[in-house]
Amino acid sequence: QVQLVESGGGLVQAGDSLRLSCTASGLPFSMYSMAWFRQAPGKEREFVATINPSGGSPNFAESVKGRFTISRDNAKRTVFLQMNSLKPGDTAAYYCAAGSYGSRSNDYHYWGQGTQVTVSS
Repeated sequence: QVQLVESGGGLVQAGDSLRLSCTASGLPFSMYSMAWFRQAPGKEREFVATINPSGGSPNFAESVKGRFTISRDNAKRTVFLQMNSLKPGDTAAYYCAAGSYGSRSNDYHYWGQGTQVTVSS
């Protein structure tokens, strides 16, 4: 069984930084692209960032480009999302996903439970 477990969320002030982590088990981690999505209350899941199996070809949503960085450590079976210059609009539950490289929810087959990020003004 596949499990993706996110951590690192919290309540921060606008302009602050957070680093999210997602550790995977039950799948050949180094064979999967990994991504981060987020979902605010009443909204659909929104693409945030993705990275290919070897840690290359990062891609970001325009709304976070220049502020967020995605990286992975295949030995630790972990993907990270470094979030800088956080804004209230970044407030959402953040989800880790594993699947095929892309920016669509249906590109990803496995999902974590989410970690909440709340940014106050």
